[in-house]
Amino acid sequence: MSKNNYQTEVAKRFTIYNSLFLDLPFSDIHRTGTLLPILSSKCQEGFEKDKNPKEIIEGFFSELMSNNNKEERHNLLFKMVQYVERQVVLFDSIEDAAFEKIHDVKGKGSINALIARVENDRKKEALIEKLKTFSVRLTLTAHPTQFYPGNVLGIITDLETAIRDNNLGNINLLLQQLGKTAFINKEKPTPLDEAVSLIWFLTNVFYQSIPDILTKTLNALEIPLNDWDNPGLLKVGFWPGGDRDGNPFVTHDITVKVAEKLQKWIIRCYYRDVRKLRRRLTFKNVEPVMIKVENGLFNSLFEDQNYYKSKEDLLFDLLEARKGLVDFHDGLFLDQLDEFILKVKIFGFHFANMDVRQDSRKHDGLWDEIIETKLGKNELKSYHKLSDEDKTDYLLNFEKLPAVSDLKDEFHQEMLKSFDAVREVQKNNGEDGLHRYIISNCQSALHVLEVYQLAKLNLLDQDNILPLDIVPLFETIDDLAKAPEIMENLYQNEAYSAHLKNRKFKQTIMLGFSDGTKDGGYIRANWSILRAKEELTKISRKYDVSVVFFDGRGGPPARGGGNMHNFYASLGQDVENEEIQVTIQGQTISANYGKPVSCSYNLEQLLCAGIENELYPSSEKSLNKAERALIDEMAEVSYQFYKDFKSHPQFLPYLEHVTPLKYFGQVNIGSRPLKRGKDSGLKFEDLRAIPFVGSWAQMKQNIPGFFGVGAALEALQKEGKFEDAKNLYQDSLFFRSLLGNSMQSLAKSFYKSTAYLKENPQYADLWNLMFKEYQRSIKMLLEVSGMDTLLQDNPTSKESIAIREKIVLPVITIQQYAIQSMLESGKEDPVMQMLILRTMFGIINAARNAA
Repeated sequence: MSKNNYQTEVAKRFTIYNSLFLDLPFSDIHRTGTLLPILSSKCQEGFEKDKNPKEIIEGFFSELMSNNNKEERHNLLFKMVQYVERQVVLFDSIEDAAFEKIHDVKGKGSINALIARVENDRKKEALIEKLKTFSVRLTLTAHPTQFYPGNVLGIITDLETAIRDNNLGNINLLLQQLGKTAFINKEKPTPLDEAVSLIWFLTNVFYQSIPDILTKTLNALEIPLNDWDNPGLLKVGFWPGGDRDGNPFVTHDITVKVAEKLQKWIIRCYYRDVRKLRRRLTFKNVEPVMIKVENGLFNSLFEDQNYYKSKEDLLFDLLEARKGLVDFHDGLFLDQLDEFILKVKIFGFHFANMDVRQDSRKHDGLWDEIIETKLGKNELKSYHKLSDEDKTDYLLNFEKLPAVSDLKDEFHQEMLKSFDAVREVQKNNGEDGLHRYIISNCQSALHVLEVYQLAKLNLLDQDNILPLDIVPLFETIDDLAKAPEIMENLYQNEAYSAHLKNRKFKQTIMLGFSDGTKDGGYIRANWSILRAKEELTKISRKYDVSVVFFDGRGGPPARGGGNMHNFYASLGQDVENEEIQVTIQGQTISANYGKPVSCSYNLEQLLCAGIENELYPSSEKSLNKAERALIDEMAEVSYQFYKDFKSHPQFLPYLEHVTPLKYFGQVNIGSRPLKRGKDSGLKFEDLRAIPFVGSWAQMKQNIPGFFGVGAALEALQKEGKFEDAKNLYQDSLFFRSLLGNSMQSLAKSFYKSTAYLKENPQYADLWNLMFKEYQRSIKMLLEVSGMDTLLQDNPTSKESIAIREKIVLPVITIQQYAIQSMLESGKEDPVMQMLILRTMFGIINAARNAA
């Protein structure tokens, strides 16, 4: 897409519609809207002249508000923050409305382009075979980076429609609504609230996009919808209500309630569709069946009798109606009925696949109490003295758990009840409703077998089969390195191997980009995960196990985000490619999957990336020995550099006392606490990746997305290996994607806003260290890529980031003004604290993938 096209479709429209704000009938809005551009230009000029935020804001006050008192001045700042928040919403809506014009929705990475390519290359049969077993699962998580409440999301959707239609009257009304609608939750959402807000995307977006993609694909390949037996080609996972890791508010009751909500909403979608369908299917031998279907769905929603208990019951009736259409009416309107049947096959009675997740250390504690409760303290002491291997044997021979009420620890009682919740959800929503238990911070085979035995003692069905997949999550650099050995131990374990046989020899393994980056830095984490995938593929193939990798990614590159499609296209033949599974969270859900057109585009890109990786192997997708050695060296240099940075004496104090880290717990955007553990002090290992990455994003420093990249590339240059790095950039899609995403982090950085810290006696050294690496990373990335500017190869992204950063610059300046004022006075100031809190929303929403 050309820069001019983006300017016409997005930038100029924003300028025009932005002027509507000035006419909104709110007190002081004209004054705020008139003064804001002046403040914005003062910020730009000020930073260019190396002024600090305090000088910029106070200069603005003395020039334009010399007769106003302190309270009036600060009130204006709050109003400006609110104004900018709404400008960001307007810009989002304009960009979304222009989606098809600024993205090539039928070009590279689309289903259309893939099918045209395989037909040209005579690979159509190979594509069909791959599609029969392949799957993409996007898992929506409740991580607290979605700052817009549900009512604001609704306005954004309507605003986008009005902008598409160029309906000025409606745009004006919706901007008025936006002005009067609160952007901030007064209270923290509960896990149930989070689930309901994400179900909005399921009903309004995924319910439409997934069947559309599948129908379009099958029609293009001339495969009748009725013959297709892989409805799970695209599916949605769901973490709200099941993700217990560090969230004490997720209980077994919540899990069951979320599953009920999911079922109610999918049946509501079916009921709405069937009512439309019935208007067409008015024929003998068909209409009576469709009336039965409509009544059955109505009763499933509102009555206690004559309702559908499973998707199989519903499909039975729908297939009877289909037979009537074919046998007696020449298949009139059959395509519409088949499309609906396909939806039922895709979404079942579960809508989305829930997962349960808990930290391995919690299972250790639960087993300790179980052993002590059943057999006494001496037995527990003896157990602790055993090796991991003997502990495994001990637990696998454990025959009966104590009653839940016998346990004294309420948290442990709750953990046991979570298995009851699994049983309940499977009974009501089908096994697809919840069939995985994820163990975060998994460090040994014992950690997996602890959960396996708990599940076995709680959930065995009448055939003595455990209907649950146990999924280890490897996160830290050390755990990623140990993962292949841990999995080999499991594959060799007789009990676990028998369990895998019952699960069709399929093992899902989750890998954590977020905590990996937090632990090991950007290059080391990404490289460690790729190598772990290769080794885990090798070991799984050795034991005839089909391994599926589930990537725990966040929105920004610092947490595995950025351009994911290229990563999945770059994995090569040494990484198992049965499925793509990935978490999507926060603003990435609304930005990339918030509208049917963007959702379809991004789903197709992921689907095609996984398929092309197999159908079109190339040297660009595989790394030779010398290239691996080069990345190894870079990973090691950047890791050491990052580790030294983390151990800087001011690193934790800076995070705790300078960045807005502590305010993440007060913004009422998520139900989950800021950190794991209950200790009052800040421990780095307990700190969640989201507030960690989010804090650097607020400061416009984005450390986790690039730190160590410059150091690593410079080390290669000094060793005379820089030409090799340049060649690697040209030849390897993995390496190009890795560095490209780092450029995105750098493009969203703005060190001038915090340059005042180089005068601060406590933090100057740390700031200078960060700034030098920021400068070096830009310099080295431009050299290795042969570009003149960051993101030169992605003009749409470059333009979007530039405009967003310009819109939000006054808010960034206001936040730093508040931080600087408190640092210099050495005192906590409630007004300044509230300013910091209020600015966080706009900064994060403008970035679209900031945490």
